[in-house]
Amino acid sequence: MNALGNIFWLLLGGIATSLLYFVAGLLMCVTIVGIPFGLQMFKIGAYALWPFGKELGDRPNEPSCLGMGFNILWILLGWWEIAILHALCGLVFCITIIGIPLGLAHFKIAIAALLPFGKEIRSK
Repeated sequence: MNALGNIFWLLLGGIATSLLYFVAGLLMCVTIVGIPFGLQMFKIGAYALWPFGKELGDRPNEPSCLGMGFNILWILLGWWEIAILHALCGLVFCITIIGIPLGLAHFKIAIAALLPFGKEIRSK
């Protein structure tokens, strides 16, 4: 079932979403200051490529002070807008019965996009 969900996800915008995250991550990694943020973009991009069969959870001993500080900086720099866009896309997909799993995947990615530091992607 996860494979079927991932195939529908890729066909209905998953490839474009993950590519945008990867390009943004590359642009962030151009500067030394942006490398931690670029790495988080790569993590979200990998999660956005195959969201079914994966879950987002806290790493051991998280949230730490450094992770929370980076999450606050992440929000202040405007990356919360990505989370809102994923939430809106999730609402649009949830209008139809077939789109509900894709909408729920967008909600999971919205959480990852809001507070990415201190999280890890695990297989279910």
